[in-house]
Amino acid sequence: MQVELLAITPDAERLIEQAGRTCYMSHDRITEESSGKFVRMLISKGHLSVLEHAYATFRISGVSRASTHQLVRHRLCSFSQRSQRYVKEAENGFVIPPTVSRSDDALAVFRDSVAASTQAYLHLLSLGIPREDARFVMPNATRSELVLSANFRELRHIVMTRGSREAQWEVRGIVTQMLGLLKQHAPNVFGGLTTSGDDLIEKHATKRS
Repeated sequence: MQVELLAITPDAERLIEQAGRTCYMSHDRITEESSGKFVRMLISKGHLSVLEHAYATFRISGVSRASTHQLVRHRLCSFSQRSQRYVKEAENGFVIPPTVSRSDDALAVFRDSVAASTQAYLHLLSLGIPREDARFVMPNATRSELVLSANFRELRHIVMTRGSREAQWEVRGIVTQMLGLLKQHAPNVFGGLTTSGDDLIEKHATKRS
């Protein structure tokens, strides 16, 4: 699994402050050090719509289609994903869940299954079946790659939902890496969030604006 930050709004917290102060007509209170405190105030009051002015784009690779199926449910994001219509999938590999890896018997069953799927896929191709139809036999374990773009408000929502204890292990790992990168660039927007421990902890209020 690899998560790479491709792009992010430059000086994002300053932009959020400039947008937010328009609501209060308090531009004269902007200083070199004012952004962090102002952004934390917005979040504490649930004024989250202002966070939508800042964006980030990630490349997520080496993950299963089981996890990407979960990510693409976040409809406020933009996605570009590795195509199974145009890219041959037989050599892309598979993601093996840790619970399967810990059991020799389960691992043998898993490997036999994905091997059979791969052989069926290749056989269909050899029979002249197009990739877009042969892919129907490929499992959710097939590795994939996508680019995800979203505004900061939606990214907070993704972290809060996909980083919780109830979330699937793989997608939780993805958002943990995303959160670490976001904290480096916008610590006051994302610094109150974590995916560590038993539950996702949010230190700020999440009232709807």
